Amino acid sequence: MRNKLAVFLGVTLMLVCFSPACFGQSSVRSEFISLESAQPVLKGMSDALPPDLKAAGPLDAAKWSAWVESKDGEVRNRLIRGEEDTLVNLLRFGVTFTREYRIDDEYLVRYGQSSLVNSFAENRANDLIRAWMAPNPSEGLNEMRTFVEKHGHSLKTAQARMETKKYLLDNLARLRDEFLKYKSQTKDEKRFQLFQDRGISLDTNLWPDYLLDAAFRSMLEKGMLKPGGVRRIAIVGPGLDFANKEAGNDFYPPQTIQPFAVLDSLIRLGIANPSTVELDTLDISEDVNVHIARIRQAAAKGHSYTLQLPWNTERPMSEEYRARFIEYWQKLGDKIGQPVAPIPVPKAAASTRTRAVKVRPDVVTRVVPLDVNVVYQRLNLPADRAYDLVIGTNIFLYYGAFEQSLARANVSAMLRPGGFLISNDKLPDTVPSALKDALDVPVVSSEQPLVQDIAFCYRRTN
Repeated sequence: MRNKLAVFLGVTLMLVCFSPACFGQSSVRSEFISLESAQPVLKGMSDALPPDLKAAGPLDAAKWSAWVESKDGEVRNRLIRGEEDTLVNLLRFGVTFTREYRIDDEYLVRYGQSSLVNSFAENRANDLIRAWMAPNPSEGLNEMRTFVEKHGHSLKTAQARMETKKYLLDNLARLRDEFLKYKSQTKDEKRFQLFQDRGISLDTNLWPDYLLDAAFRSMLEKGMLKPGGVRRIAIVGPGLDFANKEAGNDFYPPQTIQPFAVLDSLIRLGIANPSTVELDTLDISEDVNVHIARIRQAAAKGHSYTLQLPWNTERPMSEEYRARFIEYWQKLGDKIGQPVAPIPVPKAAASTRTRAVKVRPDVVTRVVPLDVNVVYQRLNLPADRAYDLVIGTNIFLYYGAFEQSLARANVSAMLRPGGFLISNDKLPDTVPSALKDALDVPVVSSEQPLVQDIAFCYRRTN
């Protein structure tokens, strides 16, 4: 892939044309949540305010605005550590650059204490650096190299490569410590805030999309969603799939799956009309926004977008869940494109099954990237442009209860009355809100031990 800066410059003009004004939304703009709009949260959580907000003393509009903008910057900076997590997952699991054993969770906790695991890590780091230096690295590898170099590391000299290797292994040790901390934490209601001190990662997989499909079906059966009733959709943090934390497969290029999986499900169920549906992605990541801008640009020229649809067969799951998931996976994409030959799975990733779908250009152009931080920002939407449906999976757990409550207020403001937010993270309800709990859709993925994913559905009441 081209240098990320070059890609950004290459789509800058196009991104301008992806602004709301280019889609008949001239009155729409992104804005930080005002002090007035935040007052219910500030009052309802006065005993649980962030320390720096408490220290600020009595708030006025200017002081609140400065605090919100500062926090927005901090959140965006967390993307760097999230990208480092992706880098570590590439180091742990990648199969295109090495023949060394993968560093699964069992090996990860032994890193630094086992000479065997240490050797796996050393060899993998050396192989990754060699792959970066080889001619024509893959798109994903090249993106990771660009990230490493952007943040002060180099491959130009032997000494620089040693320092880069140390950077890789230091991040592996950090991830080990975070994993052990996560495993030791009690999984109570605060499990939906467990990542509030971690970097914000872009990685994703198909499990949340399957859960969303189950939620749509349940809501349709209960009359909560109507045939043809969804026209405007927003997805918060759609993700960019590459070297994810479950299996880390790196044999396909970075891709965004969820926008197209959601459209496919809604069209299949008759909830959305393929000729009128619109989907915005709300993300703070330049990588995500530029990626979607690029594929839109290609689609405008008549080019389709090919999605690889991999899943990890070694994930613990009941036979019933496996059968239903496979049925979903085998049909995924046939309402928005056509099946094509997938990229072959390397032998080292034999536990991965995959297929591929070529998404039609007219579907791709229905997805619009917008730079919005829903914790601290909202879109100023006129009534006829408000969303029928907002989706956020594996997003809100990166924040504490106060930030989640601000996000709830922002999402509510962007939904039409009667519209829904669907998430697999439960949001706190300590603050009165127009966004009310409407339905929980549990999907049992494993029975021994019992593991269930839950889609939490919230409805705007007025």
